Amino acid sequence: MALKYQITYQSKNTYEAPLKEALWQFLIIPENNTSQEVHQFTFENSESIPCQESVDGFGNHSLKLRVKRPIHSIEFTARIELQKTESNPFEAITSTDPTADFKTIQQLEFKVTHESFLTPTELTTIPQQFHSLFKVDQTEPIFTNLLALSTWCFNYFTFKTEVTTTTSTITEILENKQGVCQDFTHVFCGIARLNKIPARYVSGYLHQDSGLVGDLQMHAWVECYLPETGWVGFDPTNNLLASSNHIKVTHGRDYQDCAPIKGVVYLAGAGSNETTYTVSVKTVDDFEESRSATNVLKQSQEQQYKQEQQLTRQMQWQQQQ
Repeated sequence: MALKYQITYQSKNTYEAPLKEALWQFLIIPENNTSQEVHQFTFENSESIPCQESVDGFGNHSLKLRVKRPIHSIEFTARIELQKTESNPFEAITSTDPTADFKTIQQLEFKVTHESFLTPTELTTIPQQFHSLFKVDQTEPIFTNLLALSTWCFNYFTFKTEVTTTTSTITEILENKQGVCQDFTHVFCGIARLNKIPARYVSGYLHQDSGLVGDLQMHAWVECYLPETGWVGFDPTNNLLASSNHIKVTHGRDYQDCAPIKGVVYLAGAGSNETTYTVSVKTVDDFEESRSATNVLKQSQEQQYKQEQQLTRQMQWQQQQ
């Protein structure tokens, strides 16, 4: 079964002092893979600045644009139509022997192949004092251990906004036991890598109508590589496997590789600046209702225009008589 989504991403940057020059990069384009396909993508900004698309080292598609004129604010809007295949993620898991699993991840070839997602980063390095928080059981398959890790993260942390930032250390996160999806994801990645399991940070959109918890902007979850199966998505914020509600955009080593928007800004003078984001994810039914309402409005406007044109022609005819 296929689900169709309409996604709207909007951000607004406001500057007290006018911009002198700025360069922005956006990582907001969903990837095309075996479970999802982008049907339409548009990206606009209030200053009509042209943008360039490129691909980074992880295969993520980015949009870059530069401005060199004084402005006090700029708005960005992306609209996406995407089809997602609905399936049971557990059906894709290959049953394996635990001994073979852990033997595979210790092999040199495996380590070299997955080096980027085995090496801890500053945001995913678990401090020594927290190494005993979660223990891997090598008598169980790696997949079973990762399900247990997801449950552990879900129970250990309380989802709470405005208690952490993108610069919060993993020590602060583990000590406070509160945070948002990127914090759950960094800790999950860190513990998986600590136990020699490849883990990559994933950024994307989340359809929350079914009661799932996530940020109001972009959601974050984890993909781990399982021998004999491949990459599998785990959402520790909601303690479930990534499925049809998860729309993948990018993956990388941590948030720094996947930040939805990055900017280098030079201001003409001193002053503060503010960035706001909104993300809307709707299913096809919502989209069709929205499109139907838009069509009704458009038809009404067209009818009004025709009536005005008819009245104008009638007045012109009367004047000629």
